[in-house]
Amino acid sequence: MGIEVFADYHTHSEYSHGRGSMRGNLEAAKKRGLMSVAITDHGPATLFGMGVKREEVLLTIKTKLRALEHHYPELQVLAGVEANVVSLKGDLDVSDEVLAQLDIVLVGLHPTVEPRTMRDVAGIIGINALGRFVPAVNRWARILNTRALVNAVERHRIDIITHPGWKLDIDTRALARACRARGTALEINAAHGFLSRRFVEVAAAEGVRFAISSDAHDPNQVGRLEAGVAVAQALGLKADQIINAKEGVRQGTAAGSQGNSKPEIGRREVVG
Repeated sequence: MGIEVFADYHTHSEYSHGRGSMRGNLEAAKKRGLMSVAITDHGPATLFGMGVKREEVLLTIKTKLRALEHHYPELQVLAGVEANVVSLKGDLDVSDEVLAQLDIVLVGLHPTVEPRTMRDVAGIIGINALGRFVPAVNRWARILNTRALVNAVERHRIDIITHPGWKLDIDTRALARACRARGTALEINAAHGFLSRRFVEVAAAEGVRFAISSDAHDPNQVGRLEAGVAVAQALGLKADQIINAKEGVRQGTAAGSQGNSKPEIGRREVVG
C-alpha cells in the first residue's frame, strides 16, 4: 500500500510570488486528480514585493476564489495565506482578525522578511546572517529561530508550519513538540530540495503530523509532490501521520476521484 496525497495546501498565485493565476492553479489541481487545493500567498511583510500588498488582499483573494470554485465542483478550494513570523515573540504579519476569516493558515520563518522592530531585525535577520560564518553565533541563532516559531505556534491557530529549518536553522524536536501539542502540522516541502530525511525522522518521533506540499509558484508545479511522498515512504510514515494523505494501492501523489470524503482542514477559533 502506498501513500496517496489528495490535497496540495501550499500554492502561490500572481498575488504574491507566483507566476500563474488562481484559476491556473485550480486547473492544475483538477488535472492531477486532487480533491483539495489552497491558495496561500505570501504575507505582506515579505520583502522585494514578493508578498501581498496589504493583508486585506487576502480577503479579496477569498472572494474571488468563492466565485471560481463553482466551476470546479470536484475540488475543495481553500483561501489561505503563508504568513510570516516577524518577531521573536511570534508575531505574524497578518492580524488575527483576518486569519480568522481564512480557510487555512500556513506560517513560515523566512530570511526575506521585514521584522517588526529593530530588535527583531537583529534577532532574525542579523544573527542568522552572521551565523553563516561564526558557528557560535549560529548556535544562538538556532535558539532564537526556534523560539520565534514555537511562540507563533503557541499564540496563533496555525494549520501548517512551512519548510521548517529551510535557510534558518531550528531545533526540530522542540518545534515538533510544540506543534503536536497545538495540532499544527509540519510541512514536508517537495519544492526546495530541503527534504531532509533526518528532519522528518526526528519530528515523527515526537508524534507530530505532517503535510506534504508543493510550494508551487507556477501552475505546472501544483500537485508535484513526488519527492515529498518518496521521503515519507522511505521513512515508513503512514497516511494517518500526514494530514493530506490516505492509504492507496497506487504509489503516486494524487488520490483522484477514488476518495469520497473531503479534507477536514478549516479555520478554527483563534487563540490570542
